[in-house]
Amino acid sequence: MELKRNSQTFQDFNSTILKPSNEEQVQQIIRYCYKNNLSIEIIGTGSKKGIGKNLQCKKILDMSNISGIINYKPDELYITVKASTPINSIQDELKKNNQHLAFEPVNFEKIFEKDSKEGTIAGALSCNFSGSRRFKVGSARDHILGFKGYNGKGEKIKSGGTVQKNVTGYDLSKLITGSFGTLVVLTEITLKVLPLESDTKTIVISGLPLEDSLEIMGSALNSSNDPSGAVFYPENFRNSFTFNDLAYPGSITAIRLEGTSGSVDQRIKNFYNQWSLNEKKTTILDKTQSVIFWEDTRSLKVFSNTDKSLLRVVVPPSETTNLISRLRLFHANCFLDWGGSLVWLELDYLSSEKIDQIRKRVLDVGGYLTVIKSKQNLKDSTEVFTVNPIEFRISQNIKKSFDPKRIFNPGRMYRGI
Repeated sequence: MELKRNSQTFQDFNSTILKPSNEEQVQQIIRYCYKNNLSIEIIGTGSKKGIGKNLQCKKILDMSNISGIINYKPDELYITVKASTPINSIQDELKKNNQHLAFEPVNFEKIFEKDSKEGTIAGALSCNFSGSRRFKVGSARDHILGFKGYNGKGEKIKSGGTVQKNVTGYDLSKLITGSFGTLVVLTEITLKVLPLESDTKTIVISGLPLEDSLEIMGSALNSSNDPSGAVFYPENFRNSFTFNDLAYPGSITAIRLEGTSGSVDQRIKNFYNQWSLNEKKTTILDKTQSVIFWEDTRSLKVFSNTDKSLLRVVVPPSETTNLISRLRLFHANCFLDWGGSLVWLELDYLSSEKIDQIRKRVLDVGGYLTVIKSKQNLKDSTEVFTVNPIEFRISQNIKKSFDPKRIFNPGRMYRGI
């Protein structure tokens, strides 16, 4: 049957790249692929395409046209957007009302050398990679209030809404966040937003060894001084930060404080008194410099345009020193975020055997590892993510429930998922 040009029906199912313009066309494409057993690679702007296993799908579902702000209620602290809305567009709109996405989605543009406007909001939630405020405000999944999308049969799914409340039962919003597009094609997302603090300052202590830095960061996180960021950069990354106020050489231990000006200044005094910081090489970055510093951290500036391999490790902070010691033989560059529980590792050489060795050391201290970028084509020969057998079986059952024919990003996270 010949279709009218103004019809909502999708026109070209024969193309490899399918680019819908609205939700109805998204649904039609999924139903067509389900009926014909056609696997689908789901992309937005492609900013995180390099994370996960390489895909060889029959079709590419390009969601980049499903973009735009649907509803923004600053007084009610939520925003509803289409799934492929660029993150920087959302942030720009929120800044008009002195609000932001407090979970600080990681910006991978400098890592994968893509001009992707930081990627899409659906991509950020699908990966669930959060920035330096993670220990204070939670992860990306803690900021999603609801979503709309389609399962692997093309059936519409809606979960949550615009009100923050406690509910019983299956929390689908939490489930799909971090699933890397293997369960649902998202079309609409509602997010919690928070006010920007009126003042931000950062205490920088230069020259501390790792063990002392971890002790200070751990104490800061457990104190009433309420920091919102705590990172450690070793000396070899020092030249990446060229602020005029950073006059001292050596490693960087940075602690961020946010709030009203008076509150921030008082908490800085508390830190100085508690840790005798007047006796150490310290600097206070003002608001302007602090914003730049933490933006550089969010965008992984120290790894800009690296052609080396990059791993992301989450570990209990009490085990960080032990893990770094056990990884020294791999000659990795690293920096610590989340007060020491997030470790970013950069390696000159990576092999399947080396990944397995590193993963074993990470598992031994109760952590997990994700291969973000690999210099060699290793993704087909090793696991990119870390999962135990029990979690894998659970993931298989969830995948079967949402996507029974395994047409969404098949194998991107694990073989068989």
